[in-house]
Amino acid sequence: MSDARFEDARGGALRLRAMDAEDLAVISSLVQDAVVPVTEMTWNRGQRRFGMLLNRLRREDDRIAAGDVERVQTVLGVEDVASVRTQGIDRNDRDVVLQVLSIALEPGTDGGGRILVTLAGDGAIALEVEALEVTLRDVTRPYRAPSGKVPDHGA
Repeated sequence: MSDARFEDARGGALRLRAMDAEDLAVISSLVQDAVVPVTEMTWNRGQRRFGMLLNRLRREDDRIAAGDVERVQTVLGVEDVASVRTQGIDRNDRDVVLQVLSIALEPGTDGGGRILVTLAGDGAIALEVEALEVTLRDVTRPYRAPSGKVPDHGA
């Protein structure tokens, strides 16, 4: 059995699971610059699940280097969420669109910790988890990015 490669996903939907910090770093790289309307985030306290419907850049496809920029709708799910806190997000403004910069684990005890979703504009989402289990699943076909551009972080 060999490790998956980016080439293996060409044209297909991604389905990934992170069970440790290294796995989460892969998911973080795939969702960098994803956008999510504030209305497309939810926490089900009873089921201890947090989810976001992201519009992510398809970085795994080399066509992005040629200027053919695509996005795909992706569900990011987090299990065993004990609490959710946000900073710099006005949840009452239904028109706000957030941009994901990174996702990282701040380890705690016994396999748990805090998952920190860093957003552009000093926003953040902190998810206290008892165990790390994050999934990323593409749910639509890719579509041409309306802007046709990849965000530039060099400026």
